[in-house]
Amino acid sequence: MQSASQDKTIASPILSVQNVGDAVFKYLTTFFAALVLLLIIVMAYEMYVSSSLTIEKFGWSFLTSTEWDPVTEQYGALPFVYGTVVSSLIALILALPVGLGIAIFLTELSPLWLEKPLSFIVELLAGIPSIVYGLWGFFVMVPWIRSTVEPFLSKHFGFIPLFEGAPYGVGMLAAGMILSIMILPIIASISRDVLKSVPQAQKEAALALGSTRWEATRIALSYSRSGIVGATILGLGRALGETMAVTMVIGNRPEIKLSLFEPGYTMASVLANEFTEATTEMYISALIEIALVLFVVAILVNAVARLLVWSFTRNTTEGQV
Repeated sequence: MQSASQDKTIASPILSVQNVGDAVFKYLTTFFAALVLLLIIVMAYEMYVSSSLTIEKFGWSFLTSTEWDPVTEQYGALPFVYGTVVSSLIALILALPVGLGIAIFLTELSPLWLEKPLSFIVELLAGIPSIVYGLWGFFVMVPWIRSTVEPFLSKHFGFIPLFEGAPYGVGMLAAGMILSIMILPIIASISRDVLKSVPQAQKEAALALGSTRWEATRIALSYSRSGIVGATILGLGRALGETMAVTMVIGNRPEIKLSLFEPGYTMASVLANEFTEATTEMYISALIEIALVLFVVAILVNAVARLLVWSFTRNTTEGQV
């Protein structure tokens, strides 16, 4: 009995020290995690305060007005919102089928010796700096678009308002094409991971019932639909916030034109181009309010995308269990 009580006496200080260490570790890591949320809140608050002049003066009309005139201090962000949305949609239309095709090939058709090198090359595209894409786009892609792509589209589809006008080269079409290359690795990589997480039993059951390879792939695509949508929205988030590459090829004209050949402007590119010219408080406030809008949109888009990918992976894990 005495030895047992002595063991408890010896063990209790050790246990107490361990509990203190666990508590310190828990609260310290919780504090670090909370810093991320605090940083987002502080950034949003500071941008809101710094843009209070235009918020009070223009209100919601700031997002619906097309006039951008620093001389008369009349500011409207609609041309930039329009340019951001249109260029991002063009990028999605071009990148989604290619990225999904790459993901299907890597998961269903690619031989083992080719899968890893090709996956590495696709992911390598995401690591190229945007300024490199911009230079390549301006000196290589834009002349090609001006001399080949836009004349072809104008000749065969000129009756459609989207393809009217002179072949400038720089414009919405060029911005959408450069963005499609930049978001391609995001869509392809995440879609590949989502397709790989589809239970093998699903594919084997389909093939055992006499399905063709394409029919089995369709079942896998249907099973992973939410994850692929999440990957697409993540690509959209990247396209919405891209700056330098778009700035170099979009033309930077604050106008709303239906034709994709016409120059345009995005929220990110106007911030990059005009922040050095902002000499009045109202001008600075207008730019910061654009940054605030872009900040909120990017957070919402990425949150929705992460939620979709997370819900798919959780359902897949529960199904395997």
